[in-house]
Amino acid sequence: MPEFGLIIDGSKLPTEEWMEIRNPATGEPVGSCPVATKAQLDQAVAAAARAFESWSKVPDAERVEAVGRIAGVIEKNAAELASLLTKEQGKPLKGMGSEFEIGGCMAWTGATAALQLPVKVLEDSPQARVELHRKPVGVVGSITPWNWPLMIAIWHVVPAIRTGNTVVIKPSPYTPLSTLRLIELISEVLPAGVINAVAGRDDLGQAMSEHPDIRKIVFTGSCATGRKIMGSAANTLKRLTLELGGNDAGIVLPDVDPGAVAERIIGGAFINNGQTCAALKRLYVHESIYDEMCDALTAVATQIPMGNGLDENVLQGPVQNQMQYDKVCSMVEEALQAGGKALCGGAPASGAGYFYPLTIIRDVSEGCRLVDEEQFGPALPVIVYSDIDDAIERANRSDNGLGGSIWSGDLDKAAELAGRLECGTAWVNAHGDIRPDVPFGGVKQSGFGVEFGQEGLEEYTSVQVVNIRIEG
Repeated sequence: MPEFGLIIDGSKLPTEEWMEIRNPATGEPVGSCPVATKAQLDQAVAAAARAFESWSKVPDAERVEAVGRIAGVIEKNAAELASLLTKEQGKPLKGMGSEFEIGGCMAWTGATAALQLPVKVLEDSPQARVELHRKPVGVVGSITPWNWPLMIAIWHVVPAIRTGNTVVIKPSPYTPLSTLRLIELISEVLPAGVINAVAGRDDLGQAMSEHPDIRKIVFTGSCATGRKIMGSAANTLKRLTLELGGNDAGIVLPDVDPGAVAERIIGGAFINNGQTCAALKRLYVHESIYDEMCDALTAVATQIPMGNGLDENVLQGPVQNQMQYDKVCSMVEEALQAGGKALCGGAPASGAGYFYPLTIIRDVSEGCRLVDEEQFGPALPVIVYSDIDDAIERANRSDNGLGGSIWSGDLDKAAELAGRLECGTAWVNAHGDIRPDVPFGGVKQSGFGVEFGQEGLEEYTSVQVVNIRIEG
């Protein structure tokens, strides 16, 4: 079994306390995670602060080269990282699983390296020259979730490093090992202290958000934890980027051919076993095609093989942890008791592991938790509607606003309706299609700030205006 450690100032360090990490498909041990103390967090932040003094002054071209080295080391160690990721997270190696996630790491790293932050000239006249400069903020604290642990780590740390910041990252206590190994590899191609990793329980994240020498926190996770981070960060007025939960709605118009879109809808709903913030979690279907749509979705869902992700024929793994598994079980059971009908799935699988089959529930509506709350698992409620204005209002009724989608053959009409959805990203005839060159973020209680693209890169900088008066 490999040995893992904290990564501080370019070195791998042990701890006195350890947590055992188990495979959610088998219950077998994967490895032991070091549990950092508050003193070790202070040590990591101090190392990052020292490194910032020089890293923030490195020429831009050298930082681009450094990001390129990060992409190279990920590619070189892709097989090891993918295998470790599957063992601790549960997702399959193939399909939209661990190998796909590693590919996403490389794609986002490359796209971020290509971005630039040139000086913007606001005025250049005989009277004055006014310039807007983007400067790194300092030490960035990254707190990552368990659903896409490596790709989201890259989303956080690469733009921070690209803009001249230094980083302390804390992975989820459910999936820490692959992140610790990733940061160990990245630290080998960067100056000591530029990137550091600590691991531990949730109280370590609170200590990071309270830490006076961390200037920015970037967090991806639940709304409840996002509120706690925002509160903890208030005393030091940290900058925040929060990408929080979503209860994304999709609306299928009556002109849609159900058989033509069913596979795409299933992909948008059940990517990563439904454990994705921007997955489709509520599907509203017009009454004229409701039965046909339910049948088409069921036909696709029942053909997806479930099992241990190390089996290369498997395309759906287990729910990642006991807490989430119990939540999915209770929400589906409540929906069935309220009159919902399971078209497939609807009950946990027997045997070892947190396996829950892909589940489609029809004949449910608002007022049941499976519709009103983010289930974050392999269950999709399909809800009938008759009036499109009513469907839009019901889709917008959620406190969340991460993503949404409209499905129609009339692209102009679909685009107009997409603009009425209260969400950060509205897709037409797709769902969850995120790209490294397109900003992504939420509205309402799905957080604030954006990631990706030029706008996402700017989140890791502060503005300095240089106003030069020219004497006449």
